[in-house]
Amino acid sequence: MSNMNQKDLPLNWRIVRFEEAATFTKKPKDLRYSEYNEVPFVPMNLIPIATLFSKEFILKTTDKLSSGTYFEPGDILLAKITPSFENGKQCIIPELPTKFGVATTEIIPIREVEGVSDKFYLFYYLLLPDVRALLAERMQGTTGRLRLGPKTLAELEIPLPPLAEQRRIVAKLEVLFTQLDAAVDNLKKAQVQLQRYHRSILKAAFEGELTRKWRERNSNKSRPMSNSTEFPENWEETTVGKTIKKVSLSGKKLKKGDYELEGKLPVIDQGLSFIGGYTNDEELNVECELPVIVFGDHTKAIKYVDFDFVGGADGIKVIKSQEMYHPKLFYYFLRAISLPDRGYSRHFQFLEKAKILIPPFTEQKQIVSELERHFSVADEIEATLDAELKRAERLRQSILKHAFSGKLVPQDPNDESASVLLEKIRDEKEHQQPKRKKTIPESKTTLSAKQMLLPFN
Repeated sequence: MSNMNQKDLPLNWRIVRFEEAATFTKKPKDLRYSEYNEVPFVPMNLIPIATLFSKEFILKTTDKLSSGTYFEPGDILLAKITPSFENGKQCIIPELPTKFGVATTEIIPIREVEGVSDKFYLFYYLLLPDVRALLAERMQGTTGRLRLGPKTLAELEIPLPPLAEQRRIVAKLEVLFTQLDAAVDNLKKAQVQLQRYHRSILKAAFEGELTRKWRERNSNKSRPMSNSTEFPENWEETTVGKTIKKVSLSGKKLKKGDYELEGKLPVIDQGLSFIGGYTNDEELNVECELPVIVFGDHTKAIKYVDFDFVGGADGIKVIKSQEMYHPKLFYYFLRAISLPDRGYSRHFQFLEKAKILIPPFTEQKQIVSELERHFSVADEIEATLDAELKRAERLRQSILKHAFSGKLVPQDPNDESASVLLEKIRDEKEHQQPKRKKTIPESKTTLSAKQMLLPFN
């Protein structure tokens, strides 16, 4: 199960099945949980996304361990269920307060074969996007949550260099990724600062501070704020529910399973991406005066839509501001409202009850002008940050492809060939198990070697 070809690899590398370079950790037959008072337990939410080490765990008393996946320090924990697998949840456990730990059953614990493979080499290999995609194609499940079977992983073909070269590759990857991670961390910090800037500008607009000087220049009144409120005295306070008109989508919502990658009409749903998908069904077009606000009842997403669209079926509310509000300012003011986080519960009820201010209409236009002036600069910076983060991810993938095609570090002719390592481990297995079980022919257990690692350009 790969797209590798032996002739594309260095001479002392070999293509092997994953099960030849790694084992799946199993609980010792003589282990008795009752001999321990507490055991480290790692639930799914503590498995980090694509990180080398994880020291996070909770201690559970042994009488509460009804089932679980056994692992030891140094094992790789790989999430085998979607969406955790798709998100790249995997880590290495470096140390524990006991000799072993227990994880959720939705984890595959992996251990390197001593003298043949390096656990860090295996860890990085499992991060390759092409590897993930290949394994994802063979996941199985019937409830919408697909699972990766250990047998599927065992049959995955991997390029195996000499052990010494594996370690050189890992050392080089760690140097390059440390530098790359530092750059990515700085980009993400800049994104956080930009989000804070957005919130501060919205807050200033919502409280009347953004147009304070404008009011002073355009008003004969000497007091910009009233004595009893924290907003300008000629502003009114009301609730969102009293300023909106609801747009009915009865019979005109599209289920997510019916989204297309391309189409005449975009689908606006409650997802974090502005556009969820597309459709060619023009009968589902939302027929109302634009613009409108699409609110994610579960996600709290707020989207300003001024073009023809189709509404997603799951948990959206489509609303319009009444005539007393500039539609763009209404959108900005909704973004300034802080709503409670109730998980996947409904949130529109809280939005309707939230307080909102109504400035004079002439000032509303000025607020929109000020906001867009500030946001235009911020949007350019945000676009640059997004582009740099995508570039960093492409660079990471390129480095990985270099590493597993023999192009990241030079080969050393003095290294013991991978073939020698494999022969040693095969001889040892035959010595330990003289009566080998009948195996399925290789043609049935591994697919063509042309389905994995694309040549690096």
